[in-house]
Order: sequence, then C-alpha cells, then structure tokens
Amino acid sequence: MAKITFITQDNETITAEADSGSVMELGVNNNVKGIDGDCGGVCSCATCHVHVAPEDMDKTGEASEIEKDMLELDDTANEYSRLGCQIPISDALDGIVLKVAN
Repeated sequence: MAKITFITQDNETITAEADSGSVMELGVNNNVKGIDGDCGGVCSCATCHVHVAPEDMDKTGEASEIEKDMLELDDTANEYSRLGCQIPISDALDGIVLKVAN
C-alpha cells in the first residue's frame, strides 16, 4: 500500500492510500483540487499534471516520450513534471509528495 501526499495550489495537503491504479485515479477519487483526469488517463490532456518532489523522482521514474510531448504544451511544466495518469501506484511510491501543477 502506498501513501501519497498531494499539495494543491491552495496549499491544502491531502494524503491518500492505494495499492493499485494510477496517481491520477487516486487524486480524482480523493477530490484533490486540480487533478481532473479529463481524458480518463490516456495521456492526452495534462489535467493530472503534478510536480514530483526532487528527492522522489527516482521513485516515479522518467516520463515517456508521449508524456513529455504532452507536458511541453503546459506552461507550468518543469524537470520535475509528470502526468499522474502515467504513474502507476506501487509500494515504491509510499511517502512521495506531489505538488498539483494547476
């Protein structure tokens, strides 16, 4: 089971747990403001854009080329950007902190 902390643009902190699915699904299911998942998790909208804490980047892995292409369209993207729909929940994510980008 992974415990993941989301920090919204309003500095609200929401910690949620899951053992399957994606970070986007976890955010949507826990009403995290700014995690909308409009495309349903197919990497085509960036409404689940998060900034991973630098010390947690090794836990999430690097973005795929398709994900990088989608992030290029978002003005708030940086080297710590990931799309939550592309981060599968695993025990390795336990304790990570994600700042909601939008």
